[in-house]
Amino acid sequence: MTQNSLERELLEAVEEGLSSLGDSPKQAILFFLESSFKIERDNIPANLTEFSEALEKIFGPGASHIEKLIVRCLYRKLGLKFEEANSWSFLDYVDVAKKRLPAKKNE
Repeated sequence: MTQNSLERELLEAVEEGLSSLGDSPKQAILFFLESSFKIERDNIPANLTEFSEALEKIFGPGASHIEKLIVRCLYRKLGLKFEEANSWSFLDYVDVAKKRLPAKKNE
């Protein structure tokens, strides 16, 4: 899987995870990310650390629940088995997903 296709899957997982909160909350979160944190929707995959920090500032401890919704969507889209690890952060889950993906040619 190429970096671009992984980023596309990640962006779709973010959209899907935020959509589980409802369309209006999703739109509000995306607007707030862009207006207050300068993170545009399409740039989320390239700015995961900033995205995660922004969610923590917006939602406090509730951010981890939203991040797990996103990660579950990502793992499902990539055909990976999601196993929760208490000490893992959002970035840890994404890094593990990247490492577990087989490198496919011609993609």
